[in-house]
Amino acid sequence: MFYREAGDFKTSYQDDNQTFPIKFDRYRYYFVLFVAFAIIPFIINDYWANAVFLPFLIYAIAAIGLNILTGYCGQVSLGTGGFMAVGGYAIYKFMTAFPDVNVFFHVILAGLVTAFVGVLFGLPSLRIKGFYLAVATLAAQFFLVWLFNRVPWFYNYSASGQITAPERTVFSNPVTGANSEPWMVYLFCLVFLVMLTLVARNLTRGALGRSWMAIRDMDIAAEIIGVNPLKAKLTAFAISSFYVGVAGALYFSVYLGAAETEAFGITKSFNILFMIIIGGLGSIFGSFAGAAFLVLLPVVLKNVLVAWLGWPTDLAAHLEFLIVGGLIITFLILEPHGLAQLWRVAKEKLRLWPFPY
Repeated sequence: MFYREAGDFKTSYQDDNQTFPIKFDRYRYYFVLFVAFAIIPFIINDYWANAVFLPFLIYAIAAIGLNILTGYCGQVSLGTGGFMAVGGYAIYKFMTAFPDVNVFFHVILAGLVTAFVGVLFGLPSLRIKGFYLAVATLAAQFFLVWLFNRVPWFYNYSASGQITAPERTVFSNPVTGANSEPWMVYLFCLVFLVMLTLVARNLTRGALGRSWMAIRDMDIAAEIIGVNPLKAKLTAFAISSFYVGVAGALYFSVYLGAAETEAFGITKSFNILFMIIIGGLGSIFGSFAGAAFLVLLPVVLKNVLVAWLGWPTDLAAHLEFLIVGGLIITFLILEPHGLAQLWRVAKEKLRLWPFPY
């Protein structure tokens, strides 16, 4: 088998501590990046961009953010849709107030605004946890959506209450507006995903990530050994909200182009939570796996059941709910770490094949 460590020895702790210590994993990672940056932009079209790639890239960013908070730090949040709304409305205000600033920096600023809001709503986590914290974040979801719907300043006093992203360019190529090209908006979102994934991977493996996991496993014991709960929880809320805010900014400006508060409703919060449950809590790869699964599932059902087999569209939509609900129950009972753990077990078996596991 090609998936072996024989001869793949390490001569330093730095080599042994790298993200992909096995050569085959590194080669696979480089191959995926090569395909993503050098091949897909030349073959992508409007359908694949809007149905698969853009939702996957944006939801993967949001899933990584929620996984940092829930999977690594153990703080349950049901307000992801509301924080995405903060990012969406923040970038709208920045794009209309500062039209000469590059949209790349608008996305970053929208993430920073969302991080500040996330810290404010994360303050109750210092006193409550578990179900009560979930209810508090759920209240944040409803409050933020209500705020953006009721205060006309957020949508620039538009009569319809809808916000529309003005056209902005990167290297003279539009990434927002009706004239944007699929390959350009795909690369724009891909750059954010790759950068934020590398940052998240290094954060979760460092001292900050270990403090998050200590709080998640047993907060009292973590405090006894010197972990500061205030710093750990608030940094988790801030960084998680930054990721979700970036995802919300991209979701509104690049993917939707125009939106109302209903686009960031409670359904969005549950969908992203389902992504990290199915993909795997406490795993960066799990965030990708969960986002890919929930983005591809309706596309596959629509093309297979509706287009090929002639099923009614509403029946295919109901079947999607049944599949997702059944998988959530299955993973919570049989494999709480989701698809990421199944992939991890498969790799371990490949490393020992053909010997028994």
